[in-house]
Amino acid sequence: MKRKQLWILGGGLAVLLVGGVAIAGMQEKGLAVQVAKVGRENLQSKVSANGKIQAVTKADISANVMGQVTKLAVKEGDRVKKGQFLMEIDPRSAKASTEAMQANLQAAQSDLISAMANLAQARSDFDRAKANRDAGIISAADFERAKTAFDTAKAAQETARRRADQAKANLSQSHVGLQNSTITAPMDGVVTARRIELGETAVPGIQNSAGTVLVTVSDMSKVEAEMEVDEASIPTVKLAQKAQVRIDAYPNQTFDGEVTEVGGSPILKLSANEAIKFKVKVWIKNPPLTIKPGLSAQADIFTGSRDQVLAIPIQSLVTREIKPKAGETLKPGAPRDEEGVWLFDGQGKTKFLPVKTGLLGDLNVEVLDGLKGGETVITGPFRILRDLKGGELVREDKSKKKDEKKG
Repeated sequence: MKRKQLWILGGGLAVLLVGGVAIAGMQEKGLAVQVAKVGRENLQSKVSANGKIQAVTKADISANVMGQVTKLAVKEGDRVKKGQFLMEIDPRSAKASTEAMQANLQAAQSDLISAMANLAQARSDFDRAKANRDAGIISAADFERAKTAFDTAKAAQETARRRADQAKANLSQSHVGLQNSTITAPMDGVVTARRIELGETAVPGIQNSAGTVLVTVSDMSKVEAEMEVDEASIPTVKLAQKAQVRIDAYPNQTFDGEVTEVGGSPILKLSANEAIKFKVKVWIKNPPLTIKPGLSAQADIFTGSRDQVLAIPIQSLVTREIKPKAGETLKPGAPRDEEGVWLFDGQGKTKFLPVKTGLLGDLNVEVLDGLKGGETVITGPFRILRDLKGGELVREDKSKKKDEKKG
C-alpha cells in the first residue's frame, strides 16, 4: 500500500513538473523584442560638425613687389598696432626706378616748356602773316606755310603736355612701388603666422596665381569656429542659431556660440570620394584669452526645440516599401516608401502603423500624426524589426530590463 501511494505521489509530481514545463514553454513562445511606451517629452534637435578655430578678422599680407627681405621686425605671437613696421623688401630697385621716373618727368617738362615757346613764336608769325596777307604784301603760299607751322606747334605743345602727364603718372607709380617695399600692419592684432625669414625672396602674385603670404595678422579678441556641415544637415542650419563649441585644447569646457554665416555653395572637394559639405561659421562668445587659430573644434548647433511633444525612440522608426493592393498601380511621383512603427498589441502580435515625424532629438523623434500616446512600440532588436511582415507572435524581452536594472 505504501509503495502504491509513493508511485501515485511520484506520478503526480511528474505531471506537475511536465505541466509546469509546458506552461513555461507556452509563455516563452514568440520572438523576444524590446518595447517602449509612447509618451511626451521635451525635444532638442541639433547638428554636430567639426572644424577649426580662426579669427573673425584677419589679414593675410602678401608681397606687391619682388625682392629679398632685408629687414624683419616681428615674429609669431607678437602684438602689433595699425601702421607698425613689419618688414622691408630690398628697396634699391624701387629707388632706382623712382629716380629714373623723376628724370623722365624733368625731361618731359623741359620738352613742354620748349614746345610752349615754339607755339608762342608760331602764333606770332601766323598773326604777322595774316596781317601781311590782308594787306597783300605776301603770297597765299607764304600765308599757308605760316598757318601750317602754327598748327604744328599747337600739336607739338599738346604732345609734350601729354608726355609730361605720363611721366608724372609713372613717377607716382614708382613711388607706390617704393612704398610697397615697406610693409606695415593693416590693423591692431597678433602675428599669428610668419611664413618668410630674413634674406628670403618675396614673390608677388601674377594674374590668377596668388603671391607669397608673408605675415598673417589676426584680431583674436573675436574668434569663430569654421565648421564643415554635411549636405543632409545643412537645410536646418540658420543664421543666429545658438551653438555650443568644444575645443580639443581646452578639455571639459564648452563655449557658447552663435551661427553668423551659412555657406551657399559646397566646399570644393579634393577628390571625388569626399562627402559634400558646406561651410558654417560659429562666433564664439566667450573665448579663452590663450586661444589660437587652427585649433580643432567640434560644435553642436541647436536647430530647434519643442516642449512636451509626442515622441518615440529613434530605433523604433522603420521605413518600408509601399506595396499597392491587387490591381492597383502607384501613380507617377507618388511616394514609394513610408515611415512607421511596429505596435506590440495586447495579443502579442505585431501590427504596422504609418506615422508622420517631426523634430529629431538625440534619442527620440517627434510624432506629428499616427499615434495618440500610451501605445507600446517595438524598439528592437534591429534584426527582428528588419524582417517583420505583420502578425508575428512576439513577447517582451524581460532579460533586457533585468540587465538595465542591474546596471
